[in-house]
Amino acid sequence: METIIVQLPGTTQWGAEETGSPELIHLGPGDIADFGRGGAGVRIVLTDPGISRRAGQLEAAGDYWRLSNFSRSVSYVVENLEGAGEYLTVAPGRLGAPVPFEFSRVVLPALSGTATFKVFAPQHAYLGEQSVPGGGEQTVHPFALDPTSKYFLVLVALCEPRLRDPSDSALPGVGQIVERLRPLESCRDLTRSAVNYHIDYLAFAKLRLDLGEEATTAPDGGRTGAKRTRLASVALRFGLVGEEHLGLLPPRGAGRLTDQQEARA
Repeated sequence: METIIVQLPGTTQWGAEETGSPELIHLGPGDIADFGRGGAGVRIVLTDPGISRRAGQLEAAGDYWRLSNFSRSVSYVVENLEGAGEYLTVAPGRLGAPVPFEFSRVVLPALSGTATFKVFAPQHAYLGEQSVPGGGEQTVHPFALDPTSKYFLVLVALCEPRLRDPSDSALPGVGQIVERLRPLESCRDLTRSAVNYHIDYLAFAKLRLDLGEEATTAPDGGRTGAKRTRLASVALRFGLVGEEHLGLLPPRGAGRLTDQQEARA
């Protein structure tokens, strides 16, 4: 099971089909990946002449990861993509700096401004059943979800109709999820592409769904909805979301879509 997933520069959509060079790098505990302008062993290539050929290294460790800065003169920044501006700085020459964020963007100064790539740590552990001292190796939860994250809000909004009425088979469209969550302060800038991104992250990284041909898109490029259906089914079946989570959503009726918008969702 991977500890971290690296989204290579220039890729835009989570879970995109890999063609030629892989767009995602999966690293398990103890695995490493060098980043830099390029050279032997560099897996994360940042094509800017202001970046060293071998600028640093990522190391997967347990349910988090470490970053090493091989530069002698510049610091690197790791941004928490869900932390409202939270970040940490890795000083020149610093080795093995632990990164606790689940969604991260690594930022390097470059001649073109900055060079970046994203790192995801989907196996972050959260407190569940109390551990018994001396009970042996700790059990890893197969579905480690963070209830404070935006992806969890998306999952709750997706499952809301069935949580309120189990006989309701309808699921909200992406546009409806956007409007449902936008009244929340943390979701004021939420977009359709961001919701799709979180759905993909939940499906491929957190719940590790095997969608097969269900994950394909319609001829017009739109999504079939099979991914959302499967995601909601697994989340409800295994109790990953429940009625107690509905309180995370804004009051019902806030940000409601018009009939025309619902038809396009």
